[in-house]
Amino acid sequence: MALTPLISRHIIPIALKLLYASLRISVTPANKTFPGEGTIITFWHGKMITGWLLAQKLFPEKKMSAIVSQSKDGNILAKTLEKLGFSLIRGSSSKGGDEVKRAMQQTLESGENIALTPDGPRGPANQYKFGMVRLASEKRYPLIFAEIHHTKKWTLKSWDQFEIPKPFSKTTVTLHLIDLPEFKNEEELQSYTKQLSIKLSHA
Repeated sequence: MALTPLISRHIIPIALKLLYASLRISVTPANKTFPGEGTIITFWHGKMITGWLLAQKLFPEKKMSAIVSQSKDGNILAKTLEKLGFSLIRGSSSKGGDEVKRAMQQTLESGENIALTPDGPRGPANQYKFGMVRLASEKRYPLIFAEIHHTKKWTLKSWDQFEIPKPFSKTTVTLHLIDLPEFKNEEELQSYTKQLSIKLSHA
């Protein structure tokens, strides 16, 4: 067995579970009831180490699918998430966009939830993709953004400022239920999406 599949299927999932379990996580609002079916849960690409498992913990009784790109890095992530219990939808806005949109619709209409990084897989950092916002608005899918902050972390010099939380770090999560309007035209959609991204990146 090649080293990469061994690491991504077995070592990384165990390491992620152990790291996540060590984090001192507080979620706000703690008592608010969020939609539980057909919901899109989002978090920035640079926060994904906490984000993926957080999405599962928020809705432990629901099946969770993940949007993962078809790149080489995406293949490693896909094997890891599959081992963690996610179903996979492979593709991105640049590759397989139409197929991803159809798969998302089928998954959400069946009552399952989807987790994704709206600025992935290559950025721009902290910027929602127009297509994802368009789909959520048109179909009225509940959209949640998880604002994640680690008090102690390693930050990589990557396009997304990728964060590796230090074990036992205090981690605050603020959940935002985004009430998307109905857009009259593409210009309105793009303007709203840019403003939403700016607001959430500075939250």
